[in-house]
Amino acid sequence: MSGIVPPVSAYEMNTLGVRDLGLRGYQPVWEAMQQFTDSRDENSPDELWLLEHEAVFTQGQAGKAEHLLAPGEIPIIQVDRGGQVTYHGPGQLVAYPLLDIRRRQLSVRDLVHAIEQVIINTLAVFDIQAQRNPGAPGVYVGAAKIASLGLRIRRGCSFHGLSLNVDMDTEPFSRINPCGFQGLAVTQMVDQVCAEDRAVVTMEKVKSVLVGKLLEELHYGGVLVLAAGIGR
Repeated sequence: MSGIVPPVSAYEMNTLGVRDLGLRGYQPVWEAMQQFTDSRDENSPDELWLLEHEAVFTQGQAGKAEHLLAPGEIPIIQVDRGGQVTYHGPGQLVAYPLLDIRRRQLSVRDLVHAIEQVIINTLAVFDIQAQRNPGAPGVYVGAAKIASLGLRIRRGCSFHGLSLNVDMDTEPFSRINPCGFQGLAVTQMVDQVCAEDRAVVTMEKVKSVLVGKLLEELHYGGVLVLAAGIGR
């Protein structure tokens, strides 16, 4: 019987493994996501990776150079997600849902809608009213974008994910046309609450709320906290 992998229980299949990776460079995490997705099979539980990235611009598959206005010293990485250019940096919560969407019977559109709803529900906990924009994926407060979304589906599994501006330096967004939209305003959570509530908007609190809302929206039965190690 050696070498035979037992099937994963229904409980494990409905449990989301969560890794809190802290502050990481973009390239190693991207490569680890690809490796995770390519090596998983029908018995692999889903995972959610939470992190902040060191400053970087990422350009999606359809990205156009004209949307990079003045990147300066911030590196630019061409990646395999959908969408145009965006910025990642410290103080922004990045969440990568690595899900078997076929197993969960989700279409790509279902997943996009669910992630947007998770962000909207998370912001509501902090009394921030947000909404979708039918013309552009992501989540907005008024006309200003507060969260971006970009996914890749391979072999029925998702990688890449969302970025939610919590408490960061938003200046680098002025160096690009965010998500390909000229003049798009960008905001963050700390700028959408009153001064006395800013202390509540911490990265740890936002992570905790977002994980709970994702469990609710995608109907997972529980969380398994995993070690922070990824990749090789």
